Amino acid sequence: MRDLTDDLAVLRARLAEAETYLKVDELRARRPQLEAEAARPDLWDDVDRARRVTAELAAVTDDLRRYEGLLARLEDAETLHQLGREEGDEESVAEVERSLGEIDAELRAVELRSMFSGEHDEHDALVSIQAGEGGVDAQDWAEMLLRMYVRWAERRGFDVEVDEVTEGSEAGLSSAELVVKGRYAYGYLQAERGVHRLVRMSPFNAQGKRQTAFAAVQVVPMLDGDGKVDIDERDIKMDVFRSSGAGGQHVNKTSSAVRLTHVPTGIVVSCQVERSQFQNRDRAMAMLRAKLADRERAQREAELDEIRGDQQRVGFGSQIRSYVLQPYQMVKDLRSGFETGNVPAVLDGDLDQLMEAYLQWRRAGADGA
Repeated sequence: MRDLTDDLAVLRARLAEAETYLKVDELRARRPQLEAEAARPDLWDDVDRARRVTAELAAVTDDLRRYEGLLARLEDAETLHQLGREEGDEESVAEVERSLGEIDAELRAVELRSMFSGEHDEHDALVSIQAGEGGVDAQDWAEMLLRMYVRWAERRGFDVEVDEVTEGSEAGLSSAELVVKGRYAYGYLQAERGVHRLVRMSPFNAQGKRQTAFAAVQVVPMLDGDGKVDIDERDIKMDVFRSSGAGGQHVNKTSSAVRLTHVPTGIVVSCQVERSQFQNRDRAMAMLRAKLADRERAQREAELDEIRGDQQRVGFGSQIRSYVLQPYQMVKDLRSGFETGNVPAVLDGDLDQLMEAYLQWRRAGADGA
């Protein structure tokens, strides 16, 4: 009969570490304070504050639920293992083994959160995709990346809203912007900022030659009420136009879509997902603030790649990750060194291992700095 004492001890030690970096004692003290604030009848008199309180309460509750659930399951496994050993029950030991596998998998997800140390890691993310060198293949590649991120977000249970899509000249997309909403959306997606390279037999080449295409991905955090950037309305040029795409007849009959240009910086954002012009403008303003805040951080820190990644030519020699479909299949992240041969799965949104490898690489660099 297998003795699982050492395996249980390892999980117990990992859970003790989680108790420390999750700051469980602080969370337990904070929860009743937040519950009292959330129960106040005048809470929603200040909408921004109400949203902050309810968001923090949800986060605190979620972290405590995860930790306490893992602790209870581990204690149950320890008790069952002891009884199984005493009674020589092989079935109970097998059940403990299954439980240990499940606890290990959930602990890995919790441990990944310990790598989110940035100021805005818990925020929603604004993702911009821009086709680079490679002609029609690059535009097709941009559309493939958009699908990849949408599928990844859906896998994680995040909400996705595609705010702008500019069609390519012949196929694919010239550019796209989407907002991914969920806790730690920016923390995860920051791994994707940079230039992505695709190598394949081009479906747009009559000779079927191998083609290399590039697309740039930019990721910035969507800021809450405390992080708003002051914008002078006189610096904004607003254009309205008819929405296109999904949304029914309403969006095509009214000029409800909004494009905002921040004249001093030249930053342009647009939104057409809401039903009214006012709603689209509010959303576009939030996107503009996120981009301006990103710009300010980069200037203040004197290192643009701290938040947005290196701003290099979107072509040869500038990629952070390569996706090769022919003559062999491989995805390789050139920063972390992580690679996988299951390219179809990655393109279908299976990005967690790549993101985790990037976060570990980044933390190793910070620890060694």
